[in-house]
Amino acid sequence: MSSTPSRPFFIYVVSLLSAIGGFLFGYDTGIVSGAMLLIKTDMVLNDLWQELIVSMTVAFAWIFSSIAGIFTDAFGRRPVVLVASFLFFIGSVVMAIAMNKWVLLAGRAIAGAGIGLASMVVPMYIAEVAPDDVRGSLVTLNNCFITGGQFIAAVLAAFLSYFEHNIAWRMMLGLAGIPALIQFIGFFFMPESPRWLMQKGHEERAREALQRIRKDDLLVAQEFKSIKESCVHDASRSKKHIDSSIFTQILRKASLRRALMVGCALQIVAQMSGINTVMYYSASIIQMAGIHNETHALWLAAAVASVNFLCTFVGFYMVERTGRRKLTLASLGGVALSLAVLAIGSQVSDLNSPSIQVNHSRSDICALQSTCTGCVRLDECGFCYKNEVPWTPDDWCLPVKKLNSSVTPFDLKKSEFGECANGTDDASNLIWSYGSCPSKYSWVTIVGLMLYLFFFAPGMGPMPWTINAEIYPLWARGVCFSIATSFNWSCNLLVSLTFLTLAKTISQHGAFWLYSSFASIGWLFFFAYLPETRGVSLENVESLFSTRRKSTDQPKIDNAMTIGSDQNYGTTRASHK
Repeated sequence: MSSTPSRPFFIYVVSLLSAIGGFLFGYDTGIVSGAMLLIKTDMVLNDLWQELIVSMTVAFAWIFSSIAGIFTDAFGRRPVVLVASFLFFIGSVVMAIAMNKWVLLAGRAIAGAGIGLASMVVPMYIAEVAPDDVRGSLVTLNNCFITGGQFIAAVLAAFLSYFEHNIAWRMMLGLAGIPALIQFIGFFFMPESPRWLMQKGHEERAREALQRIRKDDLLVAQEFKSIKESCVHDASRSKKHIDSSIFTQILRKASLRRALMVGCALQIVAQMSGINTVMYYSASIIQMAGIHNETHALWLAAAVASVNFLCTFVGFYMVERTGRRKLTLASLGGVALSLAVLAIGSQVSDLNSPSIQVNHSRSDICALQSTCTGCVRLDECGFCYKNEVPWTPDDWCLPVKKLNSSVTPFDLKKSEFGECANGTDDASNLIWSYGSCPSKYSWVTIVGLMLYLFFFAPGMGPMPWTINAEIYPLWARGVCFSIATSFNWSCNLLVSLTFLTLAKTISQHGAFWLYSSFASIGWLFFFAYLPETRGVSLENVESLFSTRRKSTDQPKIDNAMTIGSDQNYGTTRASHK
């Protein structure tokens, strides 16, 4: 076997600049968690408005990721990256100058459009320009930038929380425009995907692009020949089905249907196991667990995000050593277990919630609550207590202070009357808690969050993107990747739009048990249907989803879709060497 060929530095420049799209995705995910703690009090937002502001970005990301495949196939990968970075830059500026919640919502929508385009095109672009033997690592690099963006956002949010709130959250949301502008400028000098150029009949431009991102002339010639043969085959296939839409052609091909099923399932399970609940609402979850101080909650959220960032490099290291299948299964199994830890921690906190004496002399609903948990689940109530353990049962579930204004009807930092009518009083050691209860079991939730990200980051974080970038033929890659990505964002929207509501209706631990069940079902599905794609060229990956060999030139993949052990996947890998 020949030694690994040297690679030009330019391939890493292309990959790093592309991965800024992942950084923007991650930064927005991470910063909104901290920013919402400040925005909800500055603009006085109820749960519905908080969910809307978080989810508006997700909704537009879903819409634009769904149509991104049409744009990438028609105009190329590079122009779509340029549009994505430009939209994110504009969205960041609008969010930074927003004077009311409607303008903020508009800025979130514009940024979401950019994120949706980037989330679909960046992994595909990197996969198409990367050498086969490091393709997994370079696509996973995009995920390292996602988690890096989340970590930097969490640290920045904690640091800026010391500033005046109205300025702090604007800086948090606006600073994302800087890397977006860097990517926009840098991509004017990047090559187009040679595979897209070949597909469009621009052979000379495809060869030139390949020369820029490869060093060895012999390898360029071999890869150019392989890409050209694949495109000729695709063109021949298209002539046979000239009257059919590309989606109809995808559905006609059994192996491609199976690949699309697995690709969509990866994206669905990644979201339905609750990752963006953890990322969008990590600071809120920590507050719900009993850490009432906003700055403390933000620093703990930054610590949680650091686990996510560091463990992504485990995936970067392991993806070409253990393979995609083992990494996915090990990651998802750990996610299911850590969600159970989160659920148990939340359940124990609820069972040991401070008790309150029911006060029948008052007519408001807050007076009828017997525990802190019951009190803070009501939008109109908050818990007022002395910062000491054990907490003394008293009549301290109080209505939130009402203001004579249709724009800001409540002051969430004060009670309408009683001990906390003036908010937190350090002299009397009083704490006004809206939406959370003090708990000696807060550490269980924090450990659960760290365990969750420890398992999720190496596998279920990058693998849905890495595998989806590999498993489709060139002629269908844009559409199939777009379909899978749209499932990611639609499920992301569903989870982010419902978490706070779920936490109040079926309880926080009920929500975590629900996410754990989704992760467990996903593990069983992937154990049965996910093949190994490590080391297989993009032109041959599709054959892994065939149920029978069609020629002696294809890898040994008999019954690959029904094998439950890794033995045969190792055989598949070996047949490519």
